[in-house]
Amino acid sequence: MKVSFTQKEFSRLLELMHLGLWVAGSRPDDPATMPERYAAIAQKTFGLAEVFGCADLVEADVNGQFFPNEKLTDGPAREKLDQFVEDAFWGELALRLAERDLRAEAGATKLSEELTADEERRLAELEDGYWREFESHGVDHLVLLRGGRG
Repeated sequence: MKVSFTQKEFSRLLELMHLGLWVAGSRPDDPATMPERYAAIAQKTFGLAEVFGCADLVEADVNGQFFPNEKLTDGPAREKLDQFVEDAFWGELALRLAERDLRAEAGATKLSEELTADEERRLAELEDGYWREFESHGVDHLVLLRGGRG
């Protein structure tokens, strides 16, 4: 099988490689964080950067291992990662607080694997309330009560 890419397509592929590796736990500034599962394909892809006219997006360390350089990691990929982290943070915070409140309302220490229709509805209401709060005030109104509830 033969695959061809334009320079623009391959630069986007490198961005996707960086984004995927970052989500999988790899950090460009620390080669030891490269997940073993993806190391070979990452090296193969980054190693082809010069062939596709994208050598300015990749560097090699003293061991000859390729990694994305700042031009790749600080460009559009950085904006995508920042947005991903932001969305993941707020989504998880709203959901976890809503689940905590639903457990407290039910007097349970754990929610069942499958929620009833009423529990699903109530969870959505709680989560929506947190989203409205966070959209209006961010974390300004959050208070952590250590050792208990208020």
